[in-house]
Amino acid sequence: MSVLFHSLLLDHRVSPSFTRSHKKYPQHFSVQRCDFKTPRKAVSENGYAAAFAFFLFVCLNATFFLTSFSAQARTWKISPTQNFKRAVEQALPYDTLLIHKGLYRINNIIIDKPLTLIGQNFPVLDGQFKNEIFTITANDVTIQGLHFENVGMTSMIDWAAIKVLESRHVRIIGNRVRNSYFGIYLSASDHCLVQENDVRGNPKEEQNTGNGIHAWKCDSIRVENNRVAGHRDGIYFEFVTNSIIQRNFSHQNIRYGLHFMFSHKNGYFYNTFRQNGAGVAVMYTKFVTMKHNIFEQNWGGAAYGLLLKDISDSHIEQNTFNINTIGVYMEGCSRSVFSHNQFIKNGYAIRVQANCDDNTLVYNNFKGNTFDVATNGNVVLTKVAHNYWDKYEGYDLNRDGIGDVPFRPVSLYASVIERIPQAMMLLRSFTVTLLDRIEKIIPSITPEGMKDESPMMKPIVYRKK
Repeated sequence: MSVLFHSLLLDHRVSPSFTRSHKKYPQHFSVQRCDFKTPRKAVSENGYAAAFAFFLFVCLNATFFLTSFSAQARTWKISPTQNFKRAVEQALPYDTLLIHKGLYRINNIIIDKPLTLIGQNFPVLDGQFKNEIFTITANDVTIQGLHFENVGMTSMIDWAAIKVLESRHVRIIGNRVRNSYFGIYLSASDHCLVQENDVRGNPKEEQNTGNGIHAWKCDSIRVENNRVAGHRDGIYFEFVTNSIIQRNFSHQNIRYGLHFMFSHKNGYFYNTFRQNGAGVAVMYTKFVTMKHNIFEQNWGGAAYGLLLKDISDSHIEQNTFNINTIGVYMEGCSRSVFSHNQFIKNGYAIRVQANCDDNTLVYNNFKGNTFDVATNGNVVLTKVAHNYWDKYEGYDLNRDGIGDVPFRPVSLYASVIERIPQAMMLLRSFTVTLLDRIEKIIPSITPEGMKDESPMMKPIVYRKK
């Protein structure tokens, strides 16, 4: 910038020497000596306008510096005939590496500087079952459009196709992972994005595989629009906070489609968890928000649509639990709200243990479930109101849409099974029907607190946003 521009911008006085030089040599637009005021004095005499002008000057110079720095970034093209590891080592910070289609037999590539790696037509990075493929230890790294396969397996180290260690602002977008011990692994990282990746494994035993997307001790990450199948747990979180998990499809995993522990203040939206060995497990966590998710076709002796253990202050709303052994299993849950959910064709829609308290069950639909609610205690401290029960046989004389007599969702037969599991053999027999009829007339065994005083006469309709 010229001195004249400085003077006009900051409203400073130009020295007499500059005035004489400018008149004598009009073709020149700079001087060497000027009587500038200091910024502090300029603020005091010229007010906020001069201060703002000085701030603008600093910003312009900073922008010029950053633009000059980014302009130095280069784009490198890598082909299968080149040494992949050497190309990564020679690249400078913020360079872009375009990886051409082909087969690259590599492992244990360390990315320790900001780089962007973009695959063209999904080049194949083959780990040859020897080690992991990428280990990222730098901030501002982008991995996009690559095909990872054949990651090594070990019981001592969690090898992964892509591992991120203590980094920030890492973006893993649109990659494919096959035959990997762990797929995408984040450790002690924050503000990372895992988006539109397809992670698939094909192990036969739980101990022979890790998790599809694994995060440990992370904050403010986003996991969205991924497809995960064939791993121990599709998505696994531990000590993860303030994160968003949305629009993922996790299916046919050996254990859980989603499993997280000690992970507070996270949101789970519009995900689908289907045909997983044990469904979804949420443990030792508070302030969980789960909305618009689908839990379906999770069958087995120890399978749940959603397992909640020691959960508090959470919201489970507008989800669909369809064709599960148990839709929701609650143990040690407190101060949580279940509202506007659909429970359809489950073995047990909800199974509540006696150590749950101060939960709210309102405005849910129960259709075609073998047992709507079951519990192992006589006292259940849960508020139940305004739900639709397809087994309700009451009446509505004033036509306000609410039944005039309460509904008890815990049947006598369900209570018997909690005490004598072998009684399941009598399911759908005449004896069971007779027992339930008698219990409705003379309630004596089912929990007194577990009843809906205002059951809805018609299914509750809500719109998904």
